[in-house]
Amino acid sequence: MSVNTGLAAVSDHVLMVAVVIYSLALLAYAGDFAYGRRTRTATPAAQPVSELAGVGARGAAPDAAAAEVASATGETPAAPPVQGGGGDADAVSPGGLEKGQQRPGPLLRVAIALTFLGAATHLTGVITRSIAVDRVPWGDMYEFVVTLTLVTVLFFIAVMLRFKAWHLGLFVTGAVMVALGLAQTVIYTPAGPLVPALKSYWLAIHVAAMTLATGIFFVAAVLGVVYLFTERYTRLVAAGRRAAGHGIFRRLPGPEALDRLCYRTVVFGFPIWTFGIICGAIWADQAWGRYWGWDPVETWAFITWVVYACFLHARATAGWRGKRAAYIQILGFACLLFNILVVQTFITGLHSYAGLG
Repeated sequence: MSVNTGLAAVSDHVLMVAVVIYSLALLAYAGDFAYGRRTRTATPAAQPVSELAGVGARGAAPDAAAAEVASATGETPAAPPVQGGGGDADAVSPGGLEKGQQRPGPLLRVAIALTFLGAATHLTGVITRSIAVDRVPWGDMYEFVVTLTLVTVLFFIAVMLRFKAWHLGLFVTGAVMVALGLAQTVIYTPAGPLVPALKSYWLAIHVAAMTLATGIFFVAAVLGVVYLFTERYTRLVAAGRRAAGHGIFRRLPGPEALDRLCYRTVVFGFPIWTFGIICGAIWADQAWGRYWGWDPVETWAFITWVVYACFLHARATAGWRGKRAAYIQILGFACLLFNILVVQTFITGLHSYAGLG
């Protein structure tokens, strides 16, 4: 199989442009945090509320009851306290992600547009790489990282559109920019043919599933880290050690909403990871004559599966939420990263996918 070196060079340049665009998006998100203001829609009451905004839904009935009492007694009901502090009318309610009640300001709209442009450029780079090598674009470690970061951005865009989680783009685009930049500089591998062990249709199935799940877990890990900082800030505000509505936290969703979004993200990615492991076992049987041989990559993929299973089990049976659940989820992603960055790079095993070349 010949490699189209010219098209491969185009892919490299396009992906570098994507890094630049993500960097500009990051700056725009940061600028909105620092200087931007979100404006409310004209009729917020008529807008649908996301199921993640549980506080708003639960607070509707008491407010209505208070209005009835006030009308019967002639008293003026007290205005509800502004959550988020600082008396800022555009502060985000710490109860959850609000859908449809806020619209992004100018800087945030620029950041969102750059995120879309970066994703389109990123996708173009992945497709041109695939055409240049005439196969799926995840035949080596470099291609794997480039593709999984694309999945991360696309999945986040879906979450952003579904739940109006605009401001979380600061953290996701920042993480993707760093990962893609390292892929382009540290682990870059020139376009080339596949090693013999990977010439199977299972490459398109098994590695595609693992790439998709890794990109989803990437988003969950970022959300988990943001949750930990937000939860700590909320506790400090409750203890009177921090002013409410301070700095970056004024625009972030509340910890409860982030906790639920982390959980839903892992629930979505876990079956895909499970499917990928099963496909890998079938491929191993065809290639090596056994379904499981405790190869280092297989072992750490299974360890990652166990940790995420513990996360889901702890929430479903023990009712673990908050910090404990976040720590388990982040530990699962740490195991996944260890498999990618250490096991597949420095530990010799049967997986020819390991290594930088």
